[in-house]
Amino acid sequence: MVALSGITSIVVAFAAWAYATTPATPRLTRETLPPQAALVDPLTFNVLGINGSFRESSVTEFFNPTNTTAPFFQVFDSEFLQILGPNATIRAIAANPGFAFAHEAPIWVPETDEVFFASQDGGALGFSDVNHNNQVSKISLSEVAAAIEASDSSVAPVNVSVTKIDLPEAVQMTNGGTGPFFGRLVFVNSGRGSIPPSLVLVDPKDPSNTTVLLDNFFGRQFNSLNDIKIHPRTGKFFFTDVTYGFLNHFRPLPLLPNQVYRFDPDTGSVRVVADGFDRCNGVAFSPDGSVAFVTDTGLNGGFLGNNQTAPATIYAFDVDPRTNAFANRRVFAYVDTGIADGIQLDGAGNVYAGCGDGAQASNAPVMWVEIRGTLYPQVWNSEGTLLGKFFLGTVSANLIFAGDGRLVILAETAVYFANIAAKFNNVSYP
Repeated sequence: MVALSGITSIVVAFAAWAYATTPATPRLTRETLPPQAALVDPLTFNVLGINGSFRESSVTEFFNPTNTTAPFFQVFDSEFLQILGPNATIRAIAANPGFAFAHEAPIWVPETDEVFFASQDGGALGFSDVNHNNQVSKISLSEVAAAIEASDSSVAPVNVSVTKIDLPEAVQMTNGGTGPFFGRLVFVNSGRGSIPPSLVLVDPKDPSNTTVLLDNFFGRQFNSLNDIKIHPRTGKFFFTDVTYGFLNHFRPLPLLPNQVYRFDPDTGSVRVVADGFDRCNGVAFSPDGSVAFVTDTGLNGGFLGNNQTAPATIYAFDVDPRTNAFANRRVFAYVDTGIADGIQLDGAGNVYAGCGDGAQASNAPVMWVEIRGTLYPQVWNSEGTLLGKFFLGTVSANLIFAGDGRLVILAETAVYFANIAAKFNNVSYP
């Protein structure tokens, strides 16, 4: 999805689960914080007073009461420290201020230690429209490690090379990605003009070797496919279809509702598993696959403008073990700034989502077991209490774990890299 216009900072929302037996976290004091962290005590801003400075916009105004310079970790609760660890760092590792080259579809390939991703589709800085495709690129994390070592600094930005990937003509406006799936990248594409949205497999070593798996729903083109995940137990693909291609002027009038679909790569079967969204966007699963998360970014209306009374919400669903339909819909989290776009999980079940002012972490309840979750950019506890944010000071739509403790955040005109304590969740299949 195209990032919110006018946003000047990013949120990566993240939801962390821990069983009730999780050890008590230390008392939160400034002395317990990592060097790049700022403490924000909720008791200091719960009452702003009759002459207080209230936010009028969740899109263009951000909550940074300490006025700390981005990027930094905004800590609201001591549980966030378990996610960060005592030596957490965050920095930019690649940048191009004139080009939104790092938007969505992040995929980490362990074999080569590379991260693939796509540029903004339809936005002004994406240089993509009805007449021009967006760009898929990759960076080497080995090169990142060497650049960081050469910088002789724990926080200074570096700027590694970004390699453009050439893909066949059928791959237009890539917006979602996951895997690898049996060694192949899995991309969903929004389509462009009359070229249909599609689900494709791409060989990361030879991107010209691309297989289109799906480009229609019983003869009708999809609207503009947005995000995708592989179910961790079944290997089936789950993807969202939404009207953002039309709302950003590179796709024709929609033909279908905004829905979540399941595709079986073995049989070719495709079916709807969830509907009723304003604008469904990101999708992800709990580590055991029993719970699905879907973001609704109704607040962002493309050429219709932003509507703060529309959803900026992450919903949780139970996944039916027989039909794979999404059931028992409930609010998982409502994002305080911007929208929750793409979402990922770490090895402990923490959910990370690109939002409006940085990366946040929080805990939240899920029905299938007594747990607590964290939402990046926002962090809530079991009552929905915000734990913290990865505050970038720029727009971010998605991110990916690249092994234990390595979080790569796509921030439109930059890529950020965070070293934290969280373990990664293996989303490749098998």
